[in-house]
Amino acid sequence: MKFSLATKPITEDNAQCLIIPLLSGKQLSGAASLADKASKGAITAAIKAGDISTSRGKTLLLRSLKGLASERVLLVGCGKADELDATRFVAILNTAGKALKSIGCSAASCYLTELDVKNCDTSWNISQAVQSFSSTSYQFNELKSGKKKPVKLKKITLSTTASGAERKSLKGIIDTHAAIASGVELARNLGNRPGNICTPTYLAEQAKQLATELPIKVTVLTEAQMAKLKMDSLLSVGRGSREPSKLISMEYKGGVKGAKPVVLVGKGVTFDAGGISLKPAGGMEEMKYDMCGAASVFGTLQAAAAAKLPINLVGIIPTVENMPDGLANKPGDVVTSMSGTTIEIINTDAEGRLILADALTYAERFKPELVIDIATLTGACIVALGGHLTALLGNDQPLIDELLLAGERSHDRAWQLPLLEEYQQQIKSNTADIANVGGRAAGTVTAACFLSRFAEDYRWAHLDIAGTAWKSGSDKNATGRPVPLLMQFLINRSQSK
Repeated sequence: MKFSLATKPITEDNAQCLIIPLLSGKQLSGAASLADKASKGAITAAIKAGDISTSRGKTLLLRSLKGLASERVLLVGCGKADELDATRFVAILNTAGKALKSIGCSAASCYLTELDVKNCDTSWNISQAVQSFSSTSYQFNELKSGKKKPVKLKKITLSTTASGAERKSLKGIIDTHAAIASGVELARNLGNRPGNICTPTYLAEQAKQLATELPIKVTVLTEAQMAKLKMDSLLSVGRGSREPSKLISMEYKGGVKGAKPVVLVGKGVTFDAGGISLKPAGGMEEMKYDMCGAASVFGTLQAAAAAKLPINLVGIIPTVENMPDGLANKPGDVVTSMSGTTIEIINTDAEGRLILADALTYAERFKPELVIDIATLTGACIVALGGHLTALLGNDQPLIDELLLAGERSHDRAWQLPLLEEYQQQIKSNTADIANVGGRAAGTVTAACFLSRFAEDYRWAHLDIAGTAWKSGSDKNATGRPVPLLMQFLINRSQSK
């Protein structure tokens, strides 16, 4: 999808559809007022007739209004101006995007970006519009047959009252966030592809393909190579599968030569049956999403390289399939990680931390400035935070604060959970150095405690995206989160330097 800044007055804007906000109040304002005046009061008449409410989330499509060059006008209720905050604004954008998708037009002009949002500036409005319209227009139908694809929205112009140097800056914002939206789309596509297609080998091939399109260096370790590095924790998870495990690393060097990189580690379990600790059948098909951490690393690397961020970045993806088999891990087994730490496997369905343990140790060879792992790690995270916020833990408070700030700015928000010494006691083992689970209580925290044992030599943060990586039910779909958060974090760091 192409985004640009509007250049024509609203009366001369000949896009197939104009998206115009309606704020609650006695008089129309902004784009609504101009369009109403040009159409001889058509919008005012629609409100008085009760055809459209100015309440947030209401929409009405009008056609062929006199005085306007556009064929359609989509009116969007935005509620009271003094209640318009970031969350409500994003919801309004999503409402407009879904309505626009149902119309089926290929080009539109959005005047919602002129709204005054609490504690937000024009550049933020523009960035969120790019993200929202890209997200709501997304379709995953590559595996369907015999169905005609609907017209896909291809072009959106975004209106702003800015001029001169500010407009030039906003064009840069659009380019950057279009790259982020493309990264989100890649992450969603990878997440939505089923486990019989998106295997560890497939992910390795996708990484190599990315390297042909962007300045990214890719290295793929085989099981034999990982065995030489003594990655028994990672390898143990895939032994019950016929799909060979892989360790993928992707390097983007956009920053100063020799500067320490930011390292992202993404959990890549392409299908998780739970191993011997077999999952219940209901909803098991959603375990194709257990590689969404890996998918987000793919999306972030692509976005950073496409946006030419001046930063050095490494993506590490341990990728396996977790299946029950005669060679699979058994509860009570003990494996030795790359770091030499021994791990008692209490539950084979807590496999993500086993592959991340070796990947976090492997990250040390890149001499990182900091490491962030991203994983659909615990069901406890969904219980704690639902599908709205990503859980965030780590060993460095300034790093955590940076991620929280990036989450607020990108509206891909996270929430910090405690990582205290008291919780470390729950993963004690009578047989090995540590156990891979710590009981039902504080499951998200004890999982992070486990990972922290392998991240002691650098600044580290952990994002548990179990609740935010995908949606269940009739709207079952990967979300592409937390690519926006990670990219905003990288943008903030590159700007500060």
